[in-house]
Amino acid sequence: MTSGSWLRLRATVAERGFDLDLALDAGERLAVLGPNGAGKSTLLGLLAGTVRPDSGRAELGGRVLFDLPARTWQPPHSRGIALLAQDPLLFPHLSVLENVAFGPRVNGLGRAAARARAEHWLSEVDATNLAGRRATELSGGQAQRVAIARALATEPELLLLDEPLAALDVSVAPAIRRLLARVLAGRTTLIVTHDLLDALVLADRALVLDAGSAVEDGPTEQVLQRPRTRFAARLAELNLIRGVAVADGVQAGPDLVLQGMAAEPLTTGEPAVAAFAPSAVSVYLDPPHGSPRNLVAVTVSEVEQRGGIVRVRADDHRGHKLAADVTPRAAAELDLYPGREVVFSLKATAVALYPA
Repeated sequence: MTSGSWLRLRATVAERGFDLDLALDAGERLAVLGPNGAGKSTLLGLLAGTVRPDSGRAELGGRVLFDLPARTWQPPHSRGIALLAQDPLLFPHLSVLENVAFGPRVNGLGRAAARARAEHWLSEVDATNLAGRRATELSGGQAQRVAIARALATEPELLLLDEPLAALDVSVAPAIRRLLARVLAGRTTLIVTHDLLDALVLADRALVLDAGSAVEDGPTEQVLQRPRTRFAARLAELNLIRGVAVADGVQAGPDLVLQGMAAEPLTTGEPAVAAFAPSAVSVYLDPPHGSPRNLVAVTVSEVEQRGGIVRVRADDHRGHKLAADVTPRAAAELDLYPGREVVFSLKATAVALYPA
């Protein structure tokens, strides 16, 4: 274990082939990635107190969560840890305000103080107007905002996020992702996700698990740009364009500024990155007209059939290897082939901007 870390865990679960040594600093945000069965849920369970290891010890902020040799075991409600899952799991018979105030009340806060704290966190997640509603009256995005407020209202020493955006509609997820990036700043957080964009936007560091062990660990972008495992390499197919932050986006060349959604404030002139999925890219032979879009002139380098889609790989001649996914019909109509000059087009809402 790393000396001085806020979270320190060393544990084995033989039945699941889990064997991990983990350290996390105060305020650090860690994305935990890996294929199904890699041990991500086991790690969450060990920290939350729902999985008991065969051996090991864990400390949080100097407090022992469990120590098997010493027969010490803190129950879940005593750990100072909050879990935010895919399903908001709000109490249907309580109002939104009562849902958020529930945790502080259970932790011993008086009614008035608990309500005040709930009102504060509802304001932080832009959900004050929902305070009087029942959980059954909320949309998916509204319910997840309330669930975030409820988790933070307990003022946890460690926040666990288990695929927090996986169940949300694609039109809602970007706003909740930006919200999480704001409220998680400076908060010790462990985020389990399959989504590369979640890792890039929400985490300082990425840990890749495979077969119950850590196989990659380091700064998020470094892990994903220089993958050492098949899983991380597959994740790294996200398009990344490097540049510097400017007033209206990320400038990646004299004639290229990518506009997008900043997950956190960008400092003008500082290195920054624009990230977007191949599926968000449209391909044109000539620059399209109409609604404002990011346009990148590229030369096709490869056209690859991948099941029901065609992956178009291209070079923007600025040092970026980019990819777009199109239908076979679109590929045929555009007559795509290596050497073909085309334009990649994407909406600003599909581009995540973050400091490099």
